[in-house]
Amino acid sequence: MRAPGKDVMPPRAPRGADAFAAWIASLEARHLADLKFPEVRRGLQALSSLYVERRKRLADGAALDGAGKRAAFALFYAPIHFLLTREIVRALEAARPGPRTLVDLGCGTGAAGAAWALQVRGRCRLLGIDRNGWAIEEARRTFAFFSLDARASRGSLLETPLPGRGGAVLLAFAANELEDADRERLLGRVLEAGRRGAAVLVIEPMARRPFRWFAAWQAAFAAEGGRADHWRFPAALPGTLALLDRAAGLDHRELLARSLWLPAGRR
Repeated sequence: MRAPGKDVMPPRAPRGADAFAAWIASLEARHLADLKFPEVRRGLQALSSLYVERRKRLADGAALDGAGKRAAFALFYAPIHFLLTREIVRALEAARPGPRTLVDLGCGTGAAGAAWALQVRGRCRLLGIDRNGWAIEEARRTFAFFSLDARASRGSLLETPLPGRGGAVLLAFAANELEDADRERLLGRVLEAGRRGAAVLVIEPMARRPFRWFAAWQAAFAAEGGRADHWRFPAALPGTLALLDRAAGLDHRELLARSLWLPAGRR
């Protein structure tokens, strides 16, 4: 797979078209240019195994350590994260009014942050932060495709300044990949942003075995006036996503997730 160059950006989503479908088509054209479908399918199976059975390796960056897994993440999991985040934001009315500044911590390819920002009416400045250089380049492509007022930077989730009133913090499928001590520090940071008036949204997958840390985060959010939800949305995956889903032995007829939500300006 060719590494995306900083000076080569994707075409922008056509006006009046289904922007999500156009984005998927652009991902397919790029990531299947140098990899065959079976290679991406094997990458997706390896990713699925990491997420379900070997999550301790995620903190070491194992999810993106090969071309097949990177392509599978961009082609499959990123669109799934986009759809889930979009539906959760709509259900929570998190874009009414939307944040003027949105910080997406552990942004990956930028899918979740883009999904939220696209729901906001009016200007929303999006900042994506991730430690992985490949993910940052992909996020820049995602933001450019959707014509967002956004930038993606390589950085630490524990050091990036977080907004207060008028802003929002997104942690989508990122907190569970941290070491316990770092996750505890991050909890304090996002709660403090909430106390300063920011909205905070945490999204994690529904796991067979509940994450041990999630109950403590749920209690902390509840103490600050937040809420916890389990989500189940019907899904009709398009084209290649559906093929990959079946070929990898997965089943995404429904999209499942859990979330923690601190609305803006509670105090």
